[in-house]
Amino acid sequence: MLKQGLEQKQTQRLSPLQIQTIKLIELPVQELEQRVREELNNNPVIDDSPQGGDDSPRDVSISEMEEKETSGGSAEDAYSSYTDDDPTPYYNRSIRNWGKDERPEYNTFSVHQSFTQSLEEQLGFRHLTDHERTVASFIIGSLDDDGYLRRDIESLVDDMAFRVGVTTDAAEVERMLSVVQEFEPSGVGARDLRECLLLQLEDKKRTPSIENAIRILRDSFDDFSGRHFHRLMTKYHLSEDEMKEVISEIKRLNPHPGGEVEDSYEDRAQQIVPDFNLDYDGGEFILTMPRFSIPELRISHKYSEILETSRYSDKPEQKEAATFVKQKIDSAKWFIEALRQRQNTLESTMKAIIEYQKAYFADGDEASLRPMVLKDIAEMTGFDISTISRVVNSKYVETHFGIFPLKYFFSEGLENSDGEEVSTREIKKELRALVDAEDKQNPLTDDELVDALSAKGYKVARRTVAKYRALLDIPKARLRHSL
Repeated sequence: MLKQGLEQKQTQRLSPLQIQTIKLIELPVQELEQRVREELNNNPVIDDSPQGGDDSPRDVSISEMEEKETSGGSAEDAYSSYTDDDPTPYYNRSIRNWGKDERPEYNTFSVHQSFTQSLEEQLGFRHLTDHERTVASFIIGSLDDDGYLRRDIESLVDDMAFRVGVTTDAAEVERMLSVVQEFEPSGVGARDLRECLLLQLEDKKRTPSIENAIRILRDSFDDFSGRHFHRLMTKYHLSEDEMKEVISEIKRLNPHPGGEVEDSYEDRAQQIVPDFNLDYDGGEFILTMPRFSIPELRISHKYSEILETSRYSDKPEQKEAATFVKQKIDSAKWFIEALRQRQNTLESTMKAIIEYQKAYFADGDEASLRPMVLKDIAEMTGFDISTISRVVNSKYVETHFGIFPLKYFFSEGLENSDGEEVSTREIKKELRALVDAEDKQNPLTDDELVDALSAKGYKVARRTVAKYRALLDIPKARLRHSL
């Protein structure tokens, strides 16, 4: 039986301004430049030309237009809704958030040609049919960041059919995978570590130690990964010196071929532009946000005049023009104000990070980094944690000792023996130093690492050491043992 009733619900709706601001906060400065250009191309109401002298047509701010509107006209007029749902109805929306320099100097990181670009370029030199090239390109796109193909062949066949409309079979995918596995860096396209290492060994000049390494990895990989060297020496009739040569050859291989591209590849400058510049002068921090090529934006005067002259007209075309202009001005005011709010949010967040990590920014000593999480900065700024997360993502700051992603300054904390909170990064650094300095013929166990850290004043449980060791890609003591 159906029943009718009233139900009261409380929902939260984001205004267009809030949506714009959230989207812009996430963008690093380079992508923001592109987004501003897109808005300038798509919205004729926004003007970015320099303001002229007294004889030039004057661009007006939204606040001036709103003030003009309140001086006359009825509440039914086309422009009367400009301040609806706007928490800040009277402000100047001409954005002047950056300095006067059009394009100050900034540092860049030079990185190698990207992994995927390199493989696609090598694919271009192979004599393949268009269909084969498409299959091989799909395989390249399916590799993970380490250069491995961790998906089974049948899944790739299905994906190609459903996602790109390419019909193939397992045999062809296997054949194209073997083509990709011939590319540099050697080992790319492997489906597991064993295959990755074997692909690299197959590319080397055959020597007795290479032949032994291939046999061991092909037929006794589990024994080798378990470091059962004496068992392997017995099985393959190898002396200790021969076993050491095998280990030496395998150690030279790259278990993560996707992690780097050989130096012979062309360097392509990919700029990481800092969103913040932080100078330290005379004990004072000076924070600036480079403007680069982001122009000052304002509402064009001529469109405000079009709206003014057409809103009272009875002509359909004039009303249509007024509606169009109003929509564009609405969009423009939200975008310009979202830029202003983005600027203020980023600046407030960065100032809070500087205040929290003042000791570190003064000297750049990693040991001075305090434990800091998103919640700490959210409480200092009054912003939501999700907002801080968006600010931190993909943003960089240039300091007098280098360029760093904002994520670098965040870490959990633990107490030391004096009851002081220390950064987990500091503990990981000490753990790495202990392992690097240990006797490889008698490596430190997790319990011994706990004791060693305790002697240095760090109260760490055994399970914490095991966790940090795994995060640092440090094997267990038995696996770190050398002959």
